[in-house]
Amino acid sequence: MLRYVTTNPGKVREAERYLPDGSVERLDFDYTEIQADELGPIAARGAREAYRHAGEPVLVDDAGLFIEGLDGFPGPYSAYVEETLGIERVRDIAADLDDRRAAFRCTLGYCDGDDFAASPDPVDRGDRGAAAAAGPGDGDRGGDDESGGERVREGGEALPVKLFEGYVPGRIVAPRGDGGFGYDPIFEHDGETFAEMDTDRKNAVSHRGRALEKFAEWYADR
Repeated sequence: MLRYVTTNPGKVREAERYLPDGSVERLDFDYTEIQADELGPIAARGAREAYRHAGEPVLVDDAGLFIEGLDGFPGPYSAYVEETLGIERVRDIAADLDDRRAAFRCTLGYCDGDDFAASPDPVDRGDRGAAAAAGPGDGDRGGDDESGGERVREGGEALPVKLFEGYVPGRIVAPRGDGGFGYDPIFEHDGETFAEMDTDRKNAVSHRGRALEKFAEWYADR
């Protein structure tokens, strides 16, 4: 059984669209969210910690809004910025930019305590935190603990984590729409904000859905 580590049942329902019936369940576990400038190390650290807690295959996600004209801000700090500044203030800051392009990104971290079969994507063997099936312009992600302390099993054997990234491009606009949550009202993709889309439409193009699609294809061979 695969455990999706989240307090949000909606994420599990979205995962069920891509995975076999009955193969995924929600795990409510408060893992440590480290401070990092990229999503990969956060998801990797969380996946290792959750696996040690559950003793079963786990899936952890981290997501954020990356505004190109602000060098990717708020990125991994999106939840904190939403809580402290609010989405309208973020939109006001972006409104003064010449470039208001943005992207929602989601990184999934998978850990099951075993080595991974060979695949085209690099795998964490202890010398890197993990590697991403990345969106445009991205490459491998660095580790979360340069000392290696978070990377090894008892006895010094590496604890692999595999990362999968979903990416959806768009731009920052004035708030529109009554649906969704978080930054959805100010993020426009293909002429609609995420808050204007119904659930099926949003899930079909979402960054999490795209990451889940990559993961499901790889996981089918596990």
